[in-house]
Amino acid sequence: MHIRKIVTAVEETFSEAGQNADIPLRKVAVIAVVKNPFAGAAYQEDLSSLTEASEALGKQITNMAADAMKPYPMESYGKASIVGMAGEQQHGSAMVTTIYGNVMREAANGGIAWISSTSKRMAPGGIIDVPLAHKDALYVRSHYDTMTVMIPDAPLPDEIAVVCCYANRGQLNARVGGLEAKEIKGEGGLV
Repeated sequence: MHIRKIVTAVEETFSEAGQNADIPLRKVAVIAVVKNPFAGAAYQEDLSSLTEASEALGKQITNMAADAMKPYPMESYGKASIVGMAGEQQHGSAMVTTIYGNVMREAANGGIAWISSTSKRMAPGGIIDVPLAHKDALYVRSHYDTMTVMIPDAPLPDEIAVVCCYANRGQLNARVGGLEAKEIKGEGGLV
C-alpha cells in the first residue's frame, strides 16, 4: 500500500483525582495514512486486497508502537480505521479484521480475547475514540478505556487511516470491581 504518512501519538498520565500513580498510564497510537484504491470507484464486492495488505502494514506500525511504549509492556489494546469521504466504511473495516488483529496480538503477546475496534468515515481533522480492553481477557473492567486520535490533514477523501493503540495498564484509580488483571487464567482469560 502507498503510505502517505505515519503519525505516532503518546499520552502519559501521572495522576487522577489528586492521586499520584505508582506507574503512569501510557497510551500510544500509531496511525498509518494510506491510499484507498477503492475510493471513488463503483461498488466492489471483493475487498480482500485491503485485508491482505493490512498484515504488512500492521507489522510496521505495531513495531513502532512497541518502541513508543518502552519501557512499559503492552497490556491493553484497540484498533480503528478512518475512511476518507470518497470511500466506504467497509474499506476501513477490511483493514482491521482478524488478520490485522493477530499482528497486534503478536506484538503485545496477547491472548485470544476479542480486540476492541471501531471504524468511521470522516473528513480530515475529525476525531475518533479508539476503544481499549485488556489483551488477555475482555472482562477486565479496569482496562476499559479509550484514546482519542485526530490527524489535522487526514484522511483525505481517497485515503484510509489505520490505527493501532496500546496502553501499559488499566485506568488510574480503577475501583469498579469485576475480574482483575492478576486473576486472569486459562484460554481467553477465563477464570
